[in-house]
Amino acid sequence: MHAPRAVVIGSGIGGLTTAVALHRSGWQVTVVERAASLEPVGAGISLAPNAQRALDVIGLGDEIRSLAAWQGEGGMRSPDGRWLARTDSTAAAERFGGPLVLLHRAVLVDRVAAALPASAIRTGCPARLVDPGTAGGRPAVIGTPDGPVEAELVIGADGIHSAVRDVLFPDHPGPSYAGFTTWRVLVPAPAEPFAPHETWGRGALWGTQPLKDGRIYAYGAAVAPAGARAADDERAELLRRFGDWHRPIPGIIEAAEPGSVLRNDVHQMTDPLPAFHRGRAVLVGDAAHAMAPTLGQGGNQAIEDAVVLAHHLAPGTDLGAGLAAYTADRLPRTTAVVRKAARVSRLMRLSGPVSVAVRDFTMSTASRLGPGLVLRTFDGIADWRPPQHTYAAGTNDAPVGQTRWTTTDENRDARR
Repeated sequence: MHAPRAVVIGSGIGGLTTAVALHRSGWQVTVVERAASLEPVGAGISLAPNAQRALDVIGLGDEIRSLAAWQGEGGMRSPDGRWLARTDSTAAAERFGGPLVLLHRAVLVDRVAAALPASAIRTGCPARLVDPGTAGGRPAVIGTPDGPVEAELVIGADGIHSAVRDVLFPDHPGPSYAGFTTWRVLVPAPAEPFAPHETWGRGALWGTQPLKDGRIYAYGAAVAPAGARAADDERAELLRRFGDWHRPIPGIIEAAEPGSVLRNDVHQMTDPLPAFHRGRAVLVGDAAHAMAPTLGQGGNQAIEDAVVLAHHLAPGTDLGAGLAAYTADRLPRTTAVVRKAARVSRLMRLSGPVSVAVRDFTMSTASRLGPGLVLRTFDGIADWRPPQHTYAAGTNDAPVGQTRWTTTDENRDARR
């Protein structure tokens, strides 16, 4: 039998996971990537239980869970070190059915890419969508350096500034600047023990999180004009902004090599697309729903997209109906997550002394009255379950060696 052909444009987390999910469903998949290699831009990525359950669908969930490093307490602090809200790793795992896993993006890319045939990934191959085709008629067409390529399905996984999205929805305004920039860095673990934390200041935050390999993934965010850059180097900029915050923050910054600090402006799409598909082309990840990183859900939602798309495009299904079902499933959920992330980022961007004091007091009081304030932020997000078979061993989803089928109705019930 002829296996239908799918071409994925972009080899980020969303693109590779989509390729694996479709490959396991019987599609002939090719991933095209303009970069010369799969070395990802970025430092760390946080995978919540919702993404881990999605990875169960393609057989990688337990492998990723084994990389969890957070143990014991953590929470939110103020720049002087005062705790605003506390939680712990056990409470998080119990509430959402799994641990929070922080790992280097390169590790995740390597694990997902290894689930594809080597011939399925073509690097150094820029591609553009020429024609999205029609679901019941002509194939989609992409342009490559070797000429046009036809496919039954094209997946746009080409990121925040997606060229595929521009072809499908040329009248949509696309992502807008969220009002702040971010820095990311990887350093060796400090000698002094610390509890994982996010520290919220005036128009700025800092996070310090451990990785399984013994390193520290740290990130900062601050209100700044779009396109701004440090006059000297970004490490020096971090010291200016965060150098007088509580330990271990100054030491983390000082341990970073000056050229190793990554800085990126944040863009988001609070104005949702009318759909995630048109013809035989479909969007996943940031191309479909770019969001602020304040919930750590960008990559998680892309992984969800991948398994939901493959579920609706199982062999024998009508392509047009499957793509419409994918949009119906994903557009409302991702829009809600994008807007929630935007609301949290507005709290982070507060800079007036009175508004910041009220914010911190509210967080601290709510945490004392009802422990788990930080965790409640993820209700309806981290408890999501995929609408298809999973193979999770040793989790709350199913007994070892058995499968669980979760319907869309059950997903709605779990969020109530």
